[in-house]
Amino acid sequence: MTQKIYYDSAYTREWHTQITGRVDKDDGLYVTLAETAFYPHGGGQPCDLGQIGGIEVLDVISEDGEVLHKLERAPEQNDVDCHIDWQRRFDHMQQHSGQHLLSAITLKMADAMTLSFHLGTDYISIDVAAAELGANQLAAIEMEVNQQIYRNAKISSSWVTAEEAARLPLVKQPSVTEDIRIVEIEGVEYNACGGTHVSATGEIGIIKLLKTEKVKGGTRIYFKCGYRALNEFNAAQSVLTGITAKLKTSREELADRIDKMEAEQKQLQAELNAVKSSNDAYYAQELLSAREGLVIAQIFEDKSLKDMQSLATKLTSEHEGLVLFASISEAKVVLAQNGQPPEWACGPFFKGNLGAYQGKGGGSDKMAQAGFASSEDAIAFYEFTKDQLGHH
Repeated sequence: MTQKIYYDSAYTREWHTQITGRVDKDDGLYVTLAETAFYPHGGGQPCDLGQIGGIEVLDVISEDGEVLHKLERAPEQNDVDCHIDWQRRFDHMQQHSGQHLLSAITLKMADAMTLSFHLGTDYISIDVAAAELGANQLAAIEMEVNQQIYRNAKISSSWVTAEEAARLPLVKQPSVTEDIRIVEIEGVEYNACGGTHVSATGEIGIIKLLKTEKVKGGTRIYFKCGYRALNEFNAAQSVLTGITAKLKTSREELADRIDKMEAEQKQLQAELNAVKSSNDAYYAQELLSAREGLVIAQIFEDKSLKDMQSLATKLTSEHEGLVLFASISEAKVVLAQNGQPPEWACGPFFKGNLGAYQGKGGGSDKMAQAGFASSEDAIAFYEFTKDQLGHH
């Protein structure tokens, strides 16, 4: 059985050992080692990566108490030097220790037990048994966890029996009855855990809460610790600096500047809508004058779907006929009618004929719209529909 160095020292980065076994699986070659510091997937924590004998470690799993290391290729020798990807390992240590601390403080301050933990590449989160956590409550929790970081409390681990575990003030009693590993944050909590951790809260660096969302009657808290939190701040600062430079304003005046821009945008949109409405009225009269029987048909170079629908609505309110529009730039077609026989119900007509032109869309009896893979397909469907209307 492999000696699991990561339990004795999470800070081991390099060691020399022997390959004790090789296992061929469907997804590749795995080896076992006499001693390993590679942590396997488990307890919400991803595995370690690195090298064994200069060969990349692709995955680390645990099966029946044994640690299996998936390698990029087969090693030539059994005596090997091993190297941990330390940046990845230390990141996991910071995030996992930060999670323990955050869970403990959230339980203490909000009476919200942590139900699950996710440590991914993109984000870290805990799900807690609280229907809602207010902004002030979250701010207080964040302040307290960071004060605990500055206290630099010792984080240690030990192995206990089931009887000893039962006497400890554990957050949750473990399901196993032997080989119980306890992680203690001095003065904060005892927790049964098999993961890797920093040696003191100070090494967590900082914990920054990012956002929350409701999940299954509880609350999911997204957060980052240590270097991840620093990188998050740097990314946000870069975006903020870019925005303030572009808007030629300061960070303090940014909110007011955006409010002013939104007000100006609403005013401009209202003026534009008024102009469009006036233009549509004139254009509608031109189209009505040039109509052929009951059909008004027109191809536009760059009219939007929304504008075609608006114009079609105006026309059908004044014209008991059929309106057919197509937009070349958007590869869209609109068909509208008012008071025509059931056989010219727009939605059913589109549904029955779009497939032949690679179109997707639908609508009601009085108006339908569709989009196409290309403007050529849109125009082809427009011409087909116009021809059908002409026969009518």
